[in-house]
Amino acid sequence: MGKRFLIYIRDTSFEFLYKFFLKPILFRIDPEKVHDSFVSCGEYMGKYLPLRTVLKIMFSYSHASLEQKYFGIHFKNPIGLAAGFDKNGNLVNILEKIGFGYAEIGSVTAKTCEGNARPRLWRVPQKRSIRVNYGLKNDGVKQVGYRIFHSQATLPLGVSIAKTNSKQTVSTKEGIEDYAYSLQFLQRNDIGSYYTINVSCPNAFGGKPFEEPVMLRELLLRLQTIHTVKPVFLKFSPNMERETLDEILTICKDFRVDGYICTNLHKENRKDCAEKGGLSGKAVEDISNELISYIYQKEQGKAFIIGLGGIFSAEDAYKKIQCGASLLQLITGMIYGGPQTISQINRGLVQLLKRDGYTNISQAIGAYHNKKF
Repeated sequence: MGKRFLIYIRDTSFEFLYKFFLKPILFRIDPEKVHDSFVSCGEYMGKYLPLRTVLKIMFSYSHASLEQKYFGIHFKNPIGLAAGFDKNGNLVNILEKIGFGYAEIGSVTAKTCEGNARPRLWRVPQKRSIRVNYGLKNDGVKQVGYRIFHSQATLPLGVSIAKTNSKQTVSTKEGIEDYAYSLQFLQRNDIGSYYTINVSCPNAFGGKPFEEPVMLRELLLRLQTIHTVKPVFLKFSPNMERETLDEILTICKDFRVDGYICTNLHKENRKDCAEKGGLSGKAVEDISNELISYIYQKEQGKAFIIGLGGIFSAEDAYKKIQCGASLLQLITGMIYGGPQTISQINRGLVQLLKRDGYTNISQAIGAYHNKKF
């Protein structure tokens, strides 16, 4: 009881400091500058054991009921950092220390990519969202891969793979080979715990051609020749038509696709919406939950799903688990709530599991639908 109370006081104190002092200042500064500053600070702290230890004392939390094992990979808790925050693997040394159970790096591309022109990141407080138009900015798969390989990371690291955002990868053949180069490099050098094929970024040159079933089949046919022994997931757009999704799920059965990530950024379709980029956070929460439920039910509870979009609290996270997600990811909830958010969510999940009579979080997966199977 004493330890739980101290962790509660710790998290509540950091929440208060962030909400009333730090956040009002940060939200007056350009969001990309804030992001870059935090990455630089986190990278520096990750180099030194004493600083990593301080972070662990400040933010970590663990409980046996949150531990799971999938594809031979041990996850200490279901909350992962989504791709898009640590684009270049600069923070991998500290991510477990601040409470994450795993993290997804990238998206990485075959070639270094500067991304889209600034500004390319905006806060949307009225929607509790972030509008993102980075355009796959990253250092390229070789540099990011070697950074991960030589890191002191102590948690599972997935790598999200996309095609380079340039005119040179617009053709189907060049686009496919761009994906293949990255996957082959990572596999050959044993980098990463799993791989995500990101075909749903809304901010890249040429759109999302590989969300079309025919072109996706061509891509998967090529990637299958690489023979990776690690899990491969496919990341979906929240704006996909159900008919197209059904086709894609059928295609995935012909290849070794181990699971699905739901979802990427939400691209608003309103004719009067002139803003660039796609929305994260609460703007995509309901769409994400609907997609998770749809896939879970369609696959009769056999699909492995990672859910993200709008997770700000333990209740938000638990809902995604009950919809059918086995693991979760977030970014925006941490930006709005503070770095203690991960610990608060995990602590809350433990209490929700106890309330419902579960001894492990895996027992709650798909609880909204399991009575149908």
